[in-house]
Amino acid sequence: MTIEVTHEHRVVEHRGPRFRRRRWERNYRIVLLVADGFAAVAAALLIHTAYGRWAVTLALPPMWIVAMLAHRTYDRSALGLGAEEYRRVLRGAVALPAPAAVTYWLFTHDSALLHDMAMAVVPAVAIALLIRCALRRRLRRRWARGRDRSATLLVGPSHGIVELAAVLRRGGVQDLQVTGVCLSDPENAAATRKLGIPFLGGLGDMHDVVRALGIHTVVALPLPGAETSVLRRMSWTAAVQGVDFVLAPVLTDVSASRLAIRPSNGVPLMRIQAPNLSRFSRLPKELLDRTLAAALLAVLALPMLLIALIVRLDSSGPALFRQQRVGRYGDHFTMLKFRTMRPDSEALRAELAHLNQNSDGLLFKVKQDPRITRVGSLLRRSSLDELPQLVNVVRGHMSLVGPRPPLPEEVEEYTPDIKRRLLVKPGLTGLWQVSGRSDLPWDEAVRLDLGYVDNWSMTLDLSILLRTGAAVVRGTGAY
Repeated sequence: MTIEVTHEHRVVEHRGPRFRRRRWERNYRIVLLVADGFAAVAAALLIHTAYGRWAVTLALPPMWIVAMLAHRTYDRSALGLGAEEYRRVLRGAVALPAPAAVTYWLFTHDSALLHDMAMAVVPAVAIALLIRCALRRRLRRRWARGRDRSATLLVGPSHGIVELAAVLRRGGVQDLQVTGVCLSDPENAAATRKLGIPFLGGLGDMHDVVRALGIHTVVALPLPGAETSVLRRMSWTAAVQGVDFVLAPVLTDVSASRLAIRPSNGVPLMRIQAPNLSRFSRLPKELLDRTLAAALLAVLALPMLLIALIVRLDSSGPALFRQQRVGRYGDHFTMLKFRTMRPDSEALRAELAHLNQNSDGLLFKVKQDPRITRVGSLLRRSSLDELPQLVNVVRGHMSLVGPRPPLPEEVEEYTPDIKRRLLVKPGLTGLWQVSGRSDLPWDEAVRLDLGYVDNWSMTLDLSILLRTGAAVVRGTGAY
């Protein structure tokens, strides 16, 4: 294979990808450093205003910066990643009172300083997280416009490349921009071309491709039948050219928090932590679910009564639709919704089977469904028909976040793998709902639900709740 090296590519080769990549990363770190300094000074001034002591304004800023450095909040591995970056900031904030206590015992013996430092942590971390969130949103907008992204070369077998590329694309906007592939089986290049990814050669062409196209990151997949020395030489090639070399795991849809490197006799083994689904670990979720659902019911009681009245006036039949659904561990419960269809909708379902938009799976969804009432169409687009499920959350049948509650006949068709969805309570919202809802194919909906079960955390729940508002406004897949 021959790669044309233009004058522009020669400039790239001369200056190197490291120069162009490091420039935006360096600027981003400087902005984060200034932002953290601002957060610490603002928090210190707030405490000074409250207690009238200046010592905290001198001590907090440098100690805050040291805590952020110690917990690697400025590392490239965390820049713009959101949850991981926020976790590091929180760990640094939690650890901050420790050096303050050491300073108290060894030097100042001033209990006021220890008190002020502990009090200042809360506003400091709140300001720092808000600024980081705003900076991350700005960075992601730049990525969406194609700026500051890392030109990425995928290397490995065609079947693995196709799967990895699909996973990367499902993740939305990110810093990795797939420029092309180098295959260990070039004869199967047609599979990657179908995805619109340029085929740039075989494994032996990697060196020339990286140099000619200004590649920033090489993502390598396991090579069936190849010696480990092949991957080692590829990593050497990447290191010589100042390029990041990343090994993609065999398993996808595993959150970073569940992965850990466990060295054994010089072999870096990757440990995958089992999903944490014990009752104790989920107790905070249960408390948050029921408390927040009860509060929402109190606030929305009058609007819900108004919606119920409108549903009754719009068409004959009850205001609420009750249906048997399957919850955690296969337990059945009665799910509540505002009625959006004619009373004889179930009898007409067989006549509309040929219009099913999800004929590739177990879901039954029809666009422009003639059974839906005028008010029902509006309720579905706005997701207001789901509000009565807050009662199910308070009763403990459902959660605010989780997989969609399936019908009993759907569960009867589940394979053993899909039945893992039943290890958690079904949710009023979830990854399926914020990722496209009914527009998603069945296998993609299953993948999202199983990924939620395996990677559940309170952080994931909160992120889904924050995304739910935007998904409702867009109305994507709501019909």
